[in-house]
Amino acid sequence: MNQDKLTNYLPLMIQKFYLLLILIMLFSPQAYAGLVIDITDGVEGSLPIAIVPFKEITADNPAVKSIRTPDIASIIKANLRRTGQFNPLATNELPEKPGIDDIVKFQRWKGAGVENMVVGEIKQLTSQRFQVTFKLFDVYTKQQILAYMYKAKFKNLRSVAHKITDKIYEKLTGVRGDFDTRLTYIVAKNSLKNKKKKIYSLMVSESDGFNEQVVLRSGRPIMSPSWSPNGKRLAYVSFEKGRSTIYIQELRTGQRKLVSSFRGINSAPRWSPDGKKLAVSLSKDGNAEVYILYLDSGVLQRITKHYAIDTEPAWSPDGTSLGFTSDRGGKPQIYEVAIGPKGKNGSPKRITFEGKYNTRVDYSPDGQFLTYITIENGSFRVALMDRKTGSVSILTQSRLDESPSFSPNGMSVIYATELRGKGVLEVVPVNSGMSPHRLRVSYGDVREPSWSGFK
Repeated sequence: MNQDKLTNYLPLMIQKFYLLLILIMLFSPQAYAGLVIDITDGVEGSLPIAIVPFKEITADNPAVKSIRTPDIASIIKANLRRTGQFNPLATNELPEKPGIDDIVKFQRWKGAGVENMVVGEIKQLTSQRFQVTFKLFDVYTKQQILAYMYKAKFKNLRSVAHKITDKIYEKLTGVRGDFDTRLTYIVAKNSLKNKKKKIYSLMVSESDGFNEQVVLRSGRPIMSPSWSPNGKRLAYVSFEKGRSTIYIQELRTGQRKLVSSFRGINSAPRWSPDGKKLAVSLSKDGNAEVYILYLDSGVLQRITKHYAIDTEPAWSPDGTSLGFTSDRGGKPQIYEVAIGPKGKNGSPKRITFEGKYNTRVDYSPDGQFLTYITIENGSFRVALMDRKTGSVSILTQSRLDESPSFSPNGMSVIYATELRGKGVLEVVPVNSGMSPHRLRVSYGDVREPSWSGFK
């Protein structure tokens, strides 16, 4: 993107801050296709690990038709590689391919430079039921250090692969794995009937971008999806009524409920950690301010009161504070306000001071870090702040990043960016030194990602 185009884009970002509608103008006219993982590189010094292809065992009953199953070993390898902490061996580099009950020749694995290895099998029980077993070995101690067995339907085998990765990751790093989680995001495409009209889709997928599902389609923009803590509901902004309104939707049933339709802007819903409230930005009283909406009672609690624009609220993990974007200091910055009992809130305090433009904050699950969008050298990039030290690092080198969201274990950040004129999603590990990996759409635009919590 040349400098003139970037200059033209800059007012749009400011307009997003004031009007919360920039995504409408950023969606490209491309068509939509599925997400594909694109891993750009690895990290020197990452842990060598071997994932042996899982052996498939057909059903004992000859009347049961054998079904080709997902390549669980490849899914596990891809999951681990994306963290930047592991370097799985290629299949053609494996010195042997033992089964779950075979004797492992550990000396051969030592010679291959492997520290840990995984073996497993997939056994078909019925036409749709499977049993998946795996073992994790420490090559140097020659000990089995982990073993699990899962029974699952065919449609859930990819989830089993993510669960296995979670177990392996936690055993070897001490950090809970978050591969068996989900993403939500917005995709826009041209209508097949009218090329000048766009169709907006609220999507949900696995954490690696596979098994996408459409939650909602609309001929009007959809924005700001946010996961409930239990992962069963989404809150989002819809323009289907010709103006912004906020809905909550049950994923299992598809049932929707309109929760905010005040005069003016209804925007930026974010679930509280207890799942009982939404933080929102409303302009019903004339100026965009931050409010808390109590879902059971419908009571609305005003949090900010200022002549400036206050928007994009985010809850701290303990639910005692809200971060938000405000230009009360002259330019967009991140502020924080303590939420007290019976509405006795603290005074907003500015918490970003490095850089002239900082927006769209998200808290890490442990509350130690913040991620947000900042301007660096004329580009919009994802920043990471250590709250203890105040130090800020830039995680990306792209030009037009937006909407950063922490993974459930806080080890990665997903965000939207632009590549060759279309929107894409990228994920960057926060402390491995690995470059982002891309969740690409072959056609169309994808924006506003949000990562679910643990299931």
